[in-house]
Amino acid sequence: MVYDYYGFPKLAYKIDYPALGHPALANKIVELLGENILILGSGFSFHNQNAFFGGELGAPDSKNDAFHNWLIETCTEPMSQPEREQRLSEWEKAPSARYCHPREEHLLPLHICLGMAGKPAKVAFDDQILGKRSVAFLW
Repeated sequence: MVYDYYGFPKLAYKIDYPALGHPALANKIVELLGENILILGSGFSFHNQNAFFGGELGAPDSKNDAFHNWLIETCTEPMSQPEREQRLSEWEKAPSARYCHPREEHLLPLHICLGMAGKPAKVAFDDQILGKRSVAFLW
């Protein structure tokens, strides 16, 4: 899709639940781990469409780097799980958070995965997509 929900009413963009991905949902999903299934969280660590297409491809972007450095630290560094979840639930306080995510829906799957895993992630991908730094995690 070139435009997410292009042409839909503004109400389609409204998020009516806490941006932390709701821990109760993560707790329900974690019950499925005993079923020998793969759970894939599909989101994106950078989702500013104007930045993707509004500048020079691959140009340095300190705002993007600052957010991704914070995200990697939050998801991978040693800290208690409650501290990790708290940091992620307050993601809007991270450096350049709203620059990287003007809207949060593409970051929400990460909240669920982190809550389900209950442990630090490993960085599976840290590179550029369409000239912007993006990361992926593996638990």
